[in-house]
Amino acid sequence: MRKLWTKAGVLGSVSMAFGSILWSQRKTHVKTPPSFELKLVQVLFRHGARTPLKSIPDVMEAQWVPNLLEPPACTQINYVVTDLEGGPRPSSPVEDSYRANILSGGTYPGQLTTVGMQQLYELGERLRKRYIQDMAFLNPTFSPAEVYVRSTNIVRTIESAKCLVAGLFQQSQKDIVPIVTTEAESEILYPNYYGCRLLKLLSGHRWTESSTLPDIAADLKGIQSALGIASHQRVDFILIRDDMVARKAHGLPCPPILDSWRNTVEQRAVEMICHIYEPSKRENLQLCVGPLLHTLMGNIENKLQGSEPSRKLFLYSAHDTTLMPCLMALGIFDMRWPPYAADITMELYQHVQTKEAFVKVSYIGQDQLITGCSGVYCPLQEFKQTLSNYSLTSELYESLCNRTEGLADP
Repeated sequence: MRKLWTKAGVLGSVSMAFGSILWSQRKTHVKTPPSFELKLVQVLFRHGARTPLKSIPDVMEAQWVPNLLEPPACTQINYVVTDLEGGPRPSSPVEDSYRANILSGGTYPGQLTTVGMQQLYELGERLRKRYIQDMAFLNPTFSPAEVYVRSTNIVRTIESAKCLVAGLFQQSQKDIVPIVTTEAESEILYPNYYGCRLLKLLSGHRWTESSTLPDIAADLKGIQSALGIASHQRVDFILIRDDMVARKAHGLPCPPILDSWRNTVEQRAVEMICHIYEPSKRENLQLCVGPLLHTLMGNIENKLQGSEPSRKLFLYSAHDTTLMPCLMALGIFDMRWPPYAADITMELYQHVQTKEAFVKVSYIGQDQLITGCSGVYCPLQEFKQTLSNYSLTSELYESLCNRTEGLADP
């Protein structure tokens, strides 16, 4: 019999999956031991504020006018977008789908706004303070040998990467900034429904089912009635939340009735995403972020082996749907939707005498105690063990994605 995913059910199932009654973000502030040397930093971040992906139907629409998308002068840098090998930027079916529609006011869905550009610039400034000013870890001028910039092939994440780099280096660059990306089928920076047949089948089923779970369905019926949304309209709490949060970030009006539902919308949207990703089932998180976790671990091992001596920083510009399964895999998801410009930062340290390696993870600037780690500065073997539960080589990922038999859901 299927578990009823009430709030307690979601929290209970998720907690048991990670061997902990408490599913909460553990915030700590731990000073770096003087015998530890910083060797590598990897930052996985969500894009900034954007126009909504869809407007809530039958509800007073916000006016998404073009001047909401003006780039601040401080974010201008010289950059080029290429594929992973340095060739031309691939086509982007996701971006094409956005540009097939126009929001009220005249802009496209899913576009980075001035507010979002500023958010990423400020994230870059925070990284600048830590890694250039306080720790003198990075050169104050951008160098492609030192900094690798990777983005999903969507305009808002590419522009977010550009704005972060502008804030980090204060537009100081000798070289053009290469931002690398890849075609939709082989993207690993989000759960890839284009490239993984099994994930598409499993997630499509769970996505449809998530809105029919008893508590969620009852609240959805209630909000549709309160807002006067016609019963034939296809809406869910994730769509409603997306529009609400976009309006709030830009100071655009929200109907008072919708505002009164804000907390319920937040809670139900997170419960939906937990049902879709089903973190209690290891294979689902593997399919969502396995290749990405494998890449992050590979970067650490390459650094320790000395194969990339000059590389100090990896920047990955991605999405909320990237951060949430990563947080789940690390055991630090706090049951809150990641805000615009949220970041997961992994720092690799090495003891100067013993050469023992440690990894420290922070989320939105707060140090985290990772599941399976004996301390915030997590010994590398413990960190590898945690990641190994979910990371997948490209070969294993491909073989799993092509396996579609035996999909009956218990």
